[in-house]
Amino acid sequence: MTSTRDEPAWKQRAVERSIKTAKLRAAQRVQRFLDAAQAIIIEKGSTDFTVQEVVDRSRQSLRSFYLQFDGKHELLLALFEDALSRSADQIRAATESSTDPLERLRVAVELLYEASRADPTATRLLYTDFAPRLLTTHPAEVKAAHAPLLALLSELMEAAAEAGQLRPGINLRRFAAMTMQTVMFIGQSSGGTEDETAHPITAEEVWDFCSRGLANVNA
Repeated sequence: MTSTRDEPAWKQRAVERSIKTAKLRAAQRVQRFLDAAQAIIIEKGSTDFTVQEVVDRSRQSLRSFYLQFDGKHELLLALFEDALSRSADQIRAATESSTDPLERLRVAVELLYEASRADPTATRLLYTDFAPRLLTTHPAEVKAAHAPLLALLSELMEAAAEAGQLRPGINLRRFAAMTMQTVMFIGQSSGGTEDETAHPITAEEVWDFCSRGLANVNA
């Protein structure tokens, strides 16, 4: 049997180019489906749409959709993962303007809260509409989707701990996870009652609440 190593170099290059081209086209098809779904979510103000609507909006075929996704759930999950990844990148970029570790953590917490609040955009609807349902039905997928945010908060907490700004002896990874879950839940739940709508919880209040469990008061 001829191995890949035994094949002529020109043939290996041709195969690699073919694979690369196929991957690029698949990525472009996926992005068109994602863009179509985001546009529909913004228009409808909810994630209540059909696969056919996404197919029609993207001007691609139903067959092409099912080559990329198992169904609507996987499409929403892809949007959710992409949104969390982009949020992590944006928050990381925003924290880089400060050299103080605790200040960087504060910026991250407040921005995460604002990103998680109910708002008629595709990204935030994924947090407030889709994410709570996903949490009960597919916890492993939720954990994987939150990995970039958890890694960022863990990194920021490690830096603050090294600077002596956090309480000694805390499990940084666990506290990062609890902080992330608390901040996102408060954001997703904001604006429920009339009192909360008239006097919404602020990002500063969320940070004050979290920091009291984290900060080293003797520092």
